[in-house]
Amino acid sequence: MNIPSRFVRIVSLAGMAVTSAVLAGCYVVPLQHQTPHTVVHVPAPAPAPVTFSARLYPANDMAAVHGTVMAVVTNDLNGRGHFTTNINGESFSGEATRVAGSARDGLANGAGSRGSYINCRYTMNSPALGTGSCRLSNGAVFTMHVGG
Repeated sequence: MNIPSRFVRIVSLAGMAVTSAVLAGCYVVPLQHQTPHTVVHVPAPAPAPVTFSARLYPANDMAAVHGTVMAVVTNDLNGRGHFTTNINGESFSGEATRVAGSARDGLANGAGSRGSYINCRYTMNSPALGTGSCRLSNGAVFTMHVGG
């Protein structure tokens, strides 16, 4: 073996030894965790219905015999609601809806347990307060105050 090739061989071996020594203290650390991620979409809870009381005050002689009447209105917060009342021993129940194109005006209609019916028109002045009027099938008329 001649001197230059021996020198190249020694330098190559020394280079490998240095590289091995340097790499022996190294760790390979991943920069990002590569496990699959699971994304869970939780839908927002539906708004809880809101219940209001409504008072119906007699507005004509036919209604005066019944006095002030209490009703319950449950709003599902989607433009619809349900109402119930009891007038002269007859239970009324029905649905309340907003007038098309209006955020405040609504109609309510209910059927009585003895065949009578009630029709109401109302305007909500705030999310929890409103006024209107109701008419029974026998001609009794009431003014209505919702909320409060």
